[in-house]
Amino acid sequence: MTPGERFDRGLRELRLDLPAESRRRLLNYLGLIQKWNQVYNLTAVREPVNMVGQHLLDSLALLPHISAGRILDVGSGAGLPGIPLAVALPEAQVTLLDANHKKAAFLRQALIELELANAEVVCERAETWHPERKFDLVISRALSGLQEFVTAAGGLVAACGCLAAMKGAYPHDELTRTPAGYRLRRVIALKVPYVRAERHLVLVEPA
Repeated sequence: MTPGERFDRGLRELRLDLPAESRRRLLNYLGLIQKWNQVYNLTAVREPVNMVGQHLLDSLALLPHISAGRILDVGSGAGLPGIPLAVALPEAQVTLLDANHKKAAFLRQALIELELANAEVVCERAETWHPERKFDLVISRALSGLQEFVTAAGGLVAACGCLAAMKGAYPHDELTRTPAGYRLRRVIALKVPYVRAERHLVLVEPA
């Protein structure tokens, strides 16, 4: 099965109907990751056919649970989940935040080659960055601990917005250590095609 065939099948399993142009962009995005991975070590997943589940479908599985608006991807790295969300939600404004200059260079080049006008790259640390406007959704799959994520990025979320942490197994222990000033909104179990491991989305909001 080719990456394209696997991707189309995974989208059907997720019941997502993306335009052909969006599917083309996302497959081209995997090609960019594979190309730059040789020098910048963007991801441990090397083969495009495996990237389909681990990267694209893992990111797109969030779509039924989030809405467009101002989205911030903290510790974006190779652009996950920010770039797939920007492609799938053209009405959203997506900011990719990463303090690593090499990764930020890749992200900027990816936005140019994918012609994504609704996304931008900021090379800063979440703890020290002060944007003019806060975000409706602040998301990350790179930061390991929920407490670390909320502490670092909580100041970037709007009062009526939320923080979303992408997790593997249900994070029982982490949920008991939510920082003061924030409360758990919901934990959503996700089923991602071609990903055997557990996946959860943890939503936290300002109290």
